Amino acid sequence: MKVSGIDSSAIDAMVAQLKAAAARAQPAAGAGVASATSAAGQPATKVDFSKALKASLDNVASAQSSADALGQRFTMGDDSVNLSDVMISMQKASISFQATLQVRNKVVSAYQEMMNMQV
Repeated sequence: MKVSGIDSSAIDAMVAQLKAAAARAQPAAGAGVASATSAAGQPATKVDFSKALKASLDNVASAQSSADALGQRFTMGDDSVNLSDVMISMQKASISFQATLQVRNKVVSAYQEMMNMQV
């Protein structure tokens, strides 16, 4: 990393990672068709909602447990743990939990709205 300026190679690497993540996140143009293919010509994969939900909840739980473990190590006096690392991991865990909570609230709201619909 350069002291006098920003290291452009790190920025380029981050931009490449963001573009790759965006390409994976965009659905294929014909995702509703059983024989849909992606831009690379490979068959599009279907995402199982329950598996995606479980994976995201597992990520939130692991972020919270790692933040808790770092906090405990810091309070016990472990010299290899910085306060900034502890605070950053706690904020990441908090943000992921808040996002999960908001998604849950939206799902509950949608469920209640559907149950109140006239058939």
